[in-house]
Amino acid sequence: MSMPERQSQALSELRAFIDNIPALAWTALPDGSIECFNQQFTDYSGWSARQMPRSWRSSDGLHRDDLDRFEQWWHELLESRKPASTEVRFRRADGEYRWFQISAAPIRDGQGNLVRWCGINIDIDDRKRAEQNLQQNDIEDRKRPWDMLRASEIPWRQIVDNIPGYVHTTTATGEVEFHNRQTMEYFGKTKEELKDWTRNDIVHPDDLPRVIEAWRKSVETGQSYEMEQRNRRADGTYRWFLARGRPVRNPEDEITAWYWLLIDIDDRKRAEQKLQKNEENLRTILDAIRQAVVVLAADGTTLYANRVLLEITGRTIEEVRNNTFLQLATHSDDAARLRIERQDGLSGGTPFDLEVRMLHKNGEYRWYSIRYNPVRDEHGQVSRWYVTGTDIDDQKRTEERLRNENLVLREEIDRTSMFEEIVGTSKQISQVLKQVEKVAPSDSTVLILGETGTGKELIARALHRRSKRANKIFVRVNCAAIPQSLIASELFGHEKGAFTGALQRRVGRFEAAEGGTLFLDEVGDLPMDTQIALLRVLQEREFERVGSNRPISIDVRVIAATNRDLTAAVVAGTFRQDLFYRLNVFPIAVPTLRERSEDIPLLVEYFVGHFAKRLGKTIRQVCKDTMEKLKAYDWPGNIRELQNVLERAVILCETDTFMVDESWLKVESAESSRPHQGLSALANSEVETIKAALAESRGRISGPTGAAAKLGIPRQTLESKIRRLGIDKYEHRRPSST
Repeated sequence: MSMPERQSQALSELRAFIDNIPALAWTALPDGSIECFNQQFTDYSGWSARQMPRSWRSSDGLHRDDLDRFEQWWHELLESRKPASTEVRFRRADGEYRWFQISAAPIRDGQGNLVRWCGINIDIDDRKRAEQNLQQNDIEDRKRPWDMLRASEIPWRQIVDNIPGYVHTTTATGEVEFHNRQTMEYFGKTKEELKDWTRNDIVHPDDLPRVIEAWRKSVETGQSYEMEQRNRRADGTYRWFLARGRPVRNPEDEITAWYWLLIDIDDRKRAEQKLQKNEENLRTILDAIRQAVVVLAADGTTLYANRVLLEITGRTIEEVRNNTFLQLATHSDDAARLRIERQDGLSGGTPFDLEVRMLHKNGEYRWYSIRYNPVRDEHGQVSRWYVTGTDIDDQKRTEERLRNENLVLREEIDRTSMFEEIVGTSKQISQVLKQVEKVAPSDSTVLILGETGTGKELIARALHRRSKRANKIFVRVNCAAIPQSLIASELFGHEKGAFTGALQRRVGRFEAAEGGTLFLDEVGDLPMDTQIALLRVLQEREFERVGSNRPISIDVRVIAATNRDLTAAVVAGTFRQDLFYRLNVFPIAVPTLRERSEDIPLLVEYFVGHFAKRLGKTIRQVCKDTMEKLKAYDWPGNIRELQNVLERAVILCETDTFMVDESWLKVESAESSRPHQGLSALANSEVETIKAALAESRGRISGPTGAAAKLGIPRQTLESKIRRLGIDKYEHRRPSST
């Protein structure tokens, strides 16, 4: 099991435990915002997932007469950061308010820092009403001397003996006078034995000194008493109790007696302790991982950072939680990009990766791959983000060194390269090859995007040759070249008699590619019913032949390619959105030839040599004027058009100097020949037009409201123009916090 899976399982187990606590349980962040409620709480309140409040003030569950008093207690709790309790009325799902004792305790990490609050709400409505009855009787009896109350002791005792709690009274000086029947039965002691509770084993020895001190202070000052303590049951078991004492005063405001009530809170205390233990265990696991790990709240607020991250950065946990940490710990050149991409990723709620340079405590910046993994609650909402950082600095330096290799080594590189006919040294093609190297060893689905003639099939074959399936078959299907009525049969095969003309069983391309790679070229041309069938194959790794209901399992890696704008097709309803997401696991955009014009001399040299050798001709040089014209031409047909022009010119060449007929290259056929309205608008003032579109779309490029759609051009084309013209595409993005 992977570490993110173990973390997710630990969180699920912790959630299951909280949901089964026999009380209303909740957790809150250090600032007091409500984090989650357990199932008992949601059942009691009747709140749906959307109604769950994030603060007590926004909750409609508290009785309005208790709200101000509760908020004062809540504020004092957050200030003190110590355990505390209070009593309020909560509304049940049927509208009835019942009294609850709310007890909150802080949870701290190994360094003693507060990481969250946990709370338990215990129904004390019956006890509270009994206390109120006693207090009401006391108010009435304060009009007469205390000894008159004792004269009517029998009915009073009958009431107290039936209270569902442990009650006793003392004199003004603290001498025990009375214990109700419940108390004597619980402790298994007589009235006389209970009188001197400080000398027997009623209170746990570890708690006795502080209990006596607090009790004496209350008796001396007349202040109410409240203390959590362990009391010994008749069978010898110690259980946690909340002990409360209230003074009784006569009309002259003199204390004449004390009422004492013991509330069993052992289940709640044990639940709090186990909850804290689970949190500590999870932190221990994260600290043991030899990788930087950070735990974020749903909104991206840092909750915890493991020991490895603190050691790497030389920061304290408080500094990591500060919202300026990302700005201080990352390279200034990466800060703006990180802020935008991080906010976009957190908003999306799906796993995502970033690459940034992180500052080590020795002052050195190193490249890290940052992986964000969301954890969802039972309502499907993101409750946590687990973030891991992997040092990739050595890999990045290697990549940089390879990019700077001298061109004199190109022949040696071509000889040993696995990319064969993918010729070029430009930044754009190097980036594509880098992506191929990264994704090829996996079985992830790849979507290759690019205009016609850019060499998408070459990229697909390179992915196959570099994969673990390289010794298996590579099957290509041109989805645009097959009639729509036959495409399902072509892909999945058919049974004999499945339709007119099906004279025998036919094995489809998926079965033929078993164990290897299936390349779906021009996948954007698939009809809708075939898209549904393809989606099932990608999701379940099985399909059915046409005319059969028996599923066939397959092991095939799918690589798809298209020259269409699938995002626009999804908006137009001609391509399924769920299929697009399944195909778009790892997109690779192949640049057009006009975007990498610096590769044209290499391509000319390669193709001229190839065709000359095949035709038995000797060509020693390329005319300089021809080369300039080839570089200036826009190549709407991309490499395929270049290849055709060069082959024709080699056939016609009669000397050892290669030349191309100037009439074949019409410069005006560049952007004006493309049917996109947006491209003609870009002719006079491309920079201003693109910036205006970016501003209007708030920096978004793709999608129905993106700048590409507004300009009426493919997203890849707009991306290349932004890079070529040096436009900052982040300038118009909506600002967001780190």
